[in-house]
Amino acid sequence: MINTRAASDVRHARTGKDGAFYDEDGRLLATVETFQAKSSWNNAKYTVLGNAQELETANTFAISLTMTQIVIEDDKFISDLFEAMEHQKMPVWNFQGTLLGRNGSEERVTYREVIPSGDIDLQNIGSDVIKRNWSFFVNRPPKLQSKLSIG
Repeated sequence: MINTRAASDVRHARTGKDGAFYDEDGRLLATVETFQAKSSWNNAKYTVLGNAQELETANTFAISLTMTQIVIEDDKFISDLFEAMEHQKMPVWNFQGTLLGRNGSEERVTYREVIPSGDIDLQNIGSDVIKRNWSFFVNRPPKLQSKLSIG
């Protein structure tokens, strides 16, 4: 077996129940069913005289966040959004995403200057558990505060 680590470390696999989404002060932000942070990379293409191969170089990147909130009660989060729409002053948030390891280690990433982007559910009522989908854009590079470990 070439990859012996994968078989021996399977006990450290994490599930969504080990994650949480906090505000910048470390308070649980919302009862979140899903949370996803994505980076999108855009490269610039170029060619060099005498070389028929097209090349790429790093150009820009963007970070987006999406989450699905379980609606239990109205919270500060949705209140901020409605107040922003009423006063036409868009909110700017700072968030932390965390994932807890079995050994007490924690992956924690801070997202700063986060603004609403794309579609956000104001009300999404159905016969199942009521959820609110959120979409955000992150205007500052995320910062890895701590990493998971298995040691």
